[in-house]
Amino acid sequence: MEIIILSLCSYIIGSIPFGLILTKFFLKKDVRKIGSGNIGATNVLRTGNKVLALLTLFFDVGKGYLMVKVSFFYFPDLIYLTGLICFIGHIFPVWLKFKGGKGVAVYVGIILALSFKLALIFGAIWLIILFLFRYSSLSSILASLSLIIYNLFFDNNFQNIFLILFFLIIIYTHKQNILRIKDKKETKIKF
Repeated sequence: MEIIILSLCSYIIGSIPFGLILTKFFLKKDVRKIGSGNIGATNVLRTGNKVLALLTLFFDVGKGYLMVKVSFFYFPDLIYLTGLICFIGHIFPVWLKFKGGKGVAVYVGIILALSFKLALIFGAIWLIILFLFRYSSLSSILASLSLIIYNLFFDNNFQNIFLILFFLIIIYTHKQNILRIKDKKETKIKF
């Protein structure tokens, strides 16, 4: 019963589309009709409103962080399951016909709740790749991969099973971005 309740809560919290809610409320726009059509912070940034993009990022990171921390205190054996279901809720929200975000911000929140060190590694790699290539998608993919490599050599190998699973889902959610990078059609982040 605990697993069912926690899974349901994780999915519902994960599926809250903050990017869509914020852009509808403040800009009277549907972020799904802008740029890539995604509900995440990178696409909210394409509306031209940096504050809303930062708020979207904050809330999406927050929902992953919150659910893992709640699980850590009350159901420590279920922290990885909680994080995974929250992540899946963001990507496949029932309210948006299962068409949500790409999950990276929620993933960052999950990683931050699990290990500040891993979150720092992710953030550092993400920023380096972004400054070198200016592709948010490539930054996310390579930063996720870097955690698997680091964890494999220096940390918890059991945790690596989940990091690999998250990475594979991130690859799946970025499949169109990968094709656009290959074809040199991917939108670059402007500083």
